[in-house]
Amino acid sequence: MSIDYVRPKARIHLALFQPFSPNYDWSKAGRLEDYYDFDKYAELVQSAERGLFSTVFLGESLRLREHLGKLNDIAITGRPDALVLYAYLAAKTSNIGLVATLNTTYSDPVDLARRLATVDVLTAGRAGWNIVTTDNAWTGGNFRRGGFLPDSDRYTHAEDYVAAVQELRDGFPAGSIASSREATAWSPEPRHVRRAGKFSSIDTTPQVPGSPQGQPVYFQAGDSAEGRDFAARRAEGIFTHHIEFDDAVAFTADIRRRARSYGRPGDDIKIFPGANLVVAETDAEAIEKAAYYKELALNDRAVLQAIESVWGTDLSALDLDGPLPSFDPVASRQSHTHGIVHTGHEPTVKSRQWRALAEERSFSIRQLVHHLSERRGFVGSASTVADQLAHYVRSDAFDGLNVTPHAFPDGLGDVVDLLVPALQERGVYPSAYPGSTLRENLGLPETVAHRVPELSRPDLEEAAS
Repeated sequence: MSIDYVRPKARIHLALFQPFSPNYDWSKAGRLEDYYDFDKYAELVQSAERGLFSTVFLGESLRLREHLGKLNDIAITGRPDALVLYAYLAAKTSNIGLVATLNTTYSDPVDLARRLATVDVLTAGRAGWNIVTTDNAWTGGNFRRGGFLPDSDRYTHAEDYVAAVQELRDGFPAGSIASSREATAWSPEPRHVRRAGKFSSIDTTPQVPGSPQGQPVYFQAGDSAEGRDFAARRAEGIFTHHIEFDDAVAFTADIRRRARSYGRPGDDIKIFPGANLVVAETDAEAIEKAAYYKELALNDRAVLQAIESVWGTDLSALDLDGPLPSFDPVASRQSHTHGIVHTGHEPTVKSRQWRALAEERSFSIRQLVHHLSERRGFVGSASTVADQLAHYVRSDAFDGLNVTPHAFPDGLGDVVDLLVPALQERGVYPSAYPGSTLRENLGLPETVAHRVPELSRPDLEEAAS
């Protein structure tokens, strides 16, 4: 039975997500020093490039995560600066895009624009920026400004910030450096930028010219209504968690609609849900492999932390093969420092939901956490997974996947050696990089600000409010 697909000729992109922490207990993660060995990151990214991945996407953490007020002792969360690491990876790779997560709340737009432009020039147009906002005082405690930004202002601030970076980028465009010594000047004078935004003022001249792709590709990951609107105005790629088929189709349709409302084509944004890919020669082998990695991830310490993160207190005396605590969590709001279970910061509501689920299915604590920790993604033989992904992308459920490797630094081998050829056989994956820049490899035209001129105006706070 044939299916009339929405995008019958669509191709899927793969992105590598490296959050700089092992996906299981550090005590079983091999050599800890590997997580600070840049050659190991190069090895992983080179594997992704061999598999024609469009990008590597690095997460950011501006503070070591905690558990019950102390340093989290089972998750490595100390991360090197992404742009510094990219300068190293640029020399070790040739085609893969390098997307850095850079915070708009706790950074300066002039400094960030200069550093990001430097990496974009250094990589000959392979840089991307994952634009993130932060409002919590826990992270802000590391910075002079502290937790000054109300949640309601996060995206208004981000709009102001990105508009400032855009003006700085446009002030020193590509092709503005003299190509010979016969020129009267090494460069026409870059345009001086003066702007007074709601949150910051700029009075400077940009220092770094544009790259072959013009400017870095903008990504975003917010999922609130404000976050989706911000993405529809500014982003060229979205990292998301919507991976189940119907949910993914609905999310993508919503983003397409919002993009069109801002004068952009509906397919102007590439959507990358995060996914776990476990592939093998057979379905049975893949299922067995997935179970093995899940068992590594959910040892006793991890199971206990998942429960303690919601209850907010030491529960080490609990029998993990027994029932959940009968008492309510000690706090009405969950700390931003938990780093394990995302509950919407309402522990009492979440604990009651968990109790109801555990009672309904006769789950012990361990069984409940295993159930809640099902890693979303695709598990099966290369043929099985390739068929599923072809169906998803042709149905416009997404444009690509943001893949978390199941091990470091050698967790992509089966994806590259088994899945990629199967995708190519189905005509949904390229046989070579389409171009030399990230923008070309994603199939993106010139930057959003140039395609939709009103998006480069300095009064974008009005659009955000």
